[in-house]
Amino acid sequence: MGAGDAVEIRGALARLRRATGLPVAFGGLVEPGRRQVRISELSGTATPALSALAVTSGNGLGGRAVALARPCAVTDYSVSRRISHEYDVPVAAEGLRAVVAVPVVVRRRVRAVLYGALRAAQPLGDRTLGAAVQAARDVEQALAVREEAAALVAAARPGPASGAPGGGSGAAREQVREAHAALRALAPRLADPALRAELLRACALLTADAAPAAAVRLAPREVDVLACVAAGSTNGVAAEQLGVTAETVKAYLRSAMRKLGVRTRGQAVVAARRAGWLP
Repeated sequence: MGAGDAVEIRGALARLRRATGLPVAFGGLVEPGRRQVRISELSGTATPALSALAVTSGNGLGGRAVALARPCAVTDYSVSRRISHEYDVPVAAEGLRAVVAVPVVVRRRVRAVLYGALRAAQPLGDRTLGAAVQAARDVEQALAVREEAAALVAAARPGPASGAPGGGSGAAREQVREAHAALRALAPRLADPALRAELLRACALLTADAAPAAAVRLAPREVDVLACVAAGSTNGVAAEQLGVTAETVKAYLRSAMRKLGVRTRGQAVVAARRAGWLP
């Protein structure tokens, strides 16, 4: 598990416990190329019984969640007839009874499983199940955005012959600009400040060959709008990408044009590139 993925799982488990009051939460990623989850993150456990446990797809509660790609819950793990019982020993060692397992699904593929549990045999209510699902959705968003950002940066990275970002053929430069605009449009959709900052750092790699001129300071949203314009978006399309109104896009564009000392959209893009704000 990468450090970033481990942080996402760990944070989701902490939020799950806070939102539900469940004393125990744990989870892990589906191992690449294998249909099994490796339990790597524990929160509230009293023993190491579940640590590094490999849960195969279809087996136990978590394996059932992986196989069905949907949440699964039991009121009393050890006697439930809805699941197989390959993992009864570590579950019993931790004293768990009522358990919910929620898959993290990214692009129709199960990437991880989050568990929440009680040490008493009692039904887990809708509020608890809803909070567990929301925690999984948070991880899904984080993993999807990180993967999309990595793919965009990789696609825009120049080949051996093209040099630094912005160099090379016209087609390569356009690819860099499209990736930059897509990254800038993704950032405002993230509620997690740390993940948003990580995405903007990836975005900055595409303009690493030119530091912004000290005389021209653009606001982040002004750069977002200019990046969309540079990629050929109309005000309406830019508004949809950024999750704002077309009037808001116009306002940011006018403000950026004023700061850059230009009168047209095209001139604004050229001036922003010269100042190092765009690739």
